[in-house]
Amino acid sequence: MQEKGTISIHTENIFPIIKKFLYSDTEIFLRELVSNAVDATQKIKRLALLGQYNGELGDLRVEIAFDEKAKTITISDNGLGMTAEEIKKYINQIAFSGATEFMEKFKEAKDANEIIGRFGLGFYSAFMVADKVEIQTLSYQDGAEPAHWICDGSTEFEISEGSLEERGTEITLHINAESEEFLSKHRLQEILDKYCRFLPVPIIFGKKTDSVEDGVDEEGKPKYTDVEVDNVINDTNPIWTKAPAELKDEDYLAFYKELYPFSEDPLFWIHLNVDYPFNLTGVLYFPKLKKDFEIQRNKIKLFSRQVFITDEVKDIVPEFLMLLHGVIDSPDIPLNVSRSFLQADSNVKKINSYITKKVADKLAELFKNDRKAYEDKWTDIGLFVKYGMVSEDKFYDKAKDFVLLTNTAKENFTLNEYKDKVEAVQTDKDGQLVYIYTNDPSKQDAFIQSANRKGYDVLLMDSPIDTHFVSHLEQKLEKTSLKRVDADVADKLIKKDDALAHVLTEEEATKVKAIFDKAINRPAYKVELESLNPDELPVTVTMDEFMRRMKDMAAMGGGMGFYGSMPDNYKVVVNGNHKLVSRILQDENEEVQSQLAKQAFDLALLSQGLLTGADLTEFVNRSVNLI
Repeated sequence: MQEKGTISIHTENIFPIIKKFLYSDTEIFLRELVSNAVDATQKIKRLALLGQYNGELGDLRVEIAFDEKAKTITISDNGLGMTAEEIKKYINQIAFSGATEFMEKFKEAKDANEIIGRFGLGFYSAFMVADKVEIQTLSYQDGAEPAHWICDGSTEFEISEGSLEERGTEITLHINAESEEFLSKHRLQEILDKYCRFLPVPIIFGKKTDSVEDGVDEEGKPKYTDVEVDNVINDTNPIWTKAPAELKDEDYLAFYKELYPFSEDPLFWIHLNVDYPFNLTGVLYFPKLKKDFEIQRNKIKLFSRQVFITDEVKDIVPEFLMLLHGVIDSPDIPLNVSRSFLQADSNVKKINSYITKKVADKLAELFKNDRKAYEDKWTDIGLFVKYGMVSEDKFYDKAKDFVLLTNTAKENFTLNEYKDKVEAVQTDKDGQLVYIYTNDPSKQDAFIQSANRKGYDVLLMDSPIDTHFVSHLEQKLEKTSLKRVDADVADKLIKKDDALAHVLTEEEATKVKAIFDKAINRPAYKVELESLNPDELPVTVTMDEFMRRMKDMAAMGGGMGFYGSMPDNYKVVVNGNHKLVSRILQDENEEVQSQLAKQAFDLALLSQGLLTGADLTEFVNRSVNLI
């Protein structure tokens, strides 16, 4: 039996196109061919279970071997196998039924996955690395004859009688000159580790021996020199395929170490397992993050039936949970399609919502069952929770009951608890509740102490997300505003009716303002005289809460470019009731007045970290002279 033919009359130059447009993703050829072999193996197993195949299954597995001298890679399985007619149907016809469409639309493709999936070209990815591909196959069907298919990358193929004596398929790739990197044990192992590490069928990998004498077993099949026959390179039953009841904490931790060998142990994990209205399994881990917001992304691995697909899981996993680690496996996620289609797919939206709900439920359960342990983990958990609340209203609605506000005394409160704590003291004259916070307690310590002396509590808001979280709380909480502790002097942070009386006359106040204006002489610093507690600092430098917040958001890329380009403007609050101001007025020497005013101003700058360079040197020298 020998037959020659062409793959499709419409398809004359499809292989050069495949090679050209898939070139950057050539390594996926191994994923595609091994996945096909696994499918064939699983199908024969299913037929046996259904009673549609009564022969011996044997030791079901997939073997990958390479031969540097012959420049070949061989993928073998003992699955279904194919008849010559099935080769014609599945390899020659179906794969290229959309070939004309492919020729018209390949330019739209964003990546190799999209092209391969849309046009059924999984098998033909072999031609990205091979000049010639051979198939030796024998179908499981009674009386089937072995078949041999060969194609050199043109549109012509040849089918003849095959040589396989046992059920299954053997695909041999004759590697082209540009792809000889794949004739390396290390390179192939790297690809197998990436894509095939958790395949459900045992994978054997090795190098074909050079010696004919040692290179075959009793049946004439090739032996491997670099691998034991029972050396399976994959875990066929990873933890996400098991029921949670079968697993212990040690199992989850061991799997985490397998995925991320250099990471600290995770805080906790969530086992995903749902079969309606979509199929989804997986394990998501909460890593220890601290304030490491960016470099942790893309640590969730997406699988489809245990075949690794990608670690770009945006759209499938909510944005705020991209900081999680772990695996998700779902046959219902539409793979190999454009990103816009992925976003619009109803299953993707359902999976996204399901994961959000599972995470919220897990956090609520941890908070309810062991609040102390939850609080101990809050430094790490807080980033996820706040990010989620800012990102998604549905998550906010759940998280508002277990989000914690931490103050500078390191006490933790829920939103309701904190309102009860500060309401009596921190409500202004208009009935507005004011929460005071710091984003840098060491730098803002003087302001914190001033606030504490007035009986005000100060919250710690120093994570990367807190600039946005503060604004979000203001939108969500009724009649509540938030002010950074250095947004104004303590007496003015919360407007009350009990303002202190001025000790200065109007004439003295005008004179003091003029002295400070002249001494400072910087347009960005606007001097204002206030009647404050005599125990407060003589001069305080502040920035308006709204303006500073807009500038912070602009710096974080929050779309506030207009504010980011505006120069910094500060308010210089001179405490008219302080003894230093009285001393300045009493001294008639203008030089001394100016020096004292400048010294008080520089001290205010110093407390804010705003005194640098030549100004700092001048301050030090002046301080020595004054001493």
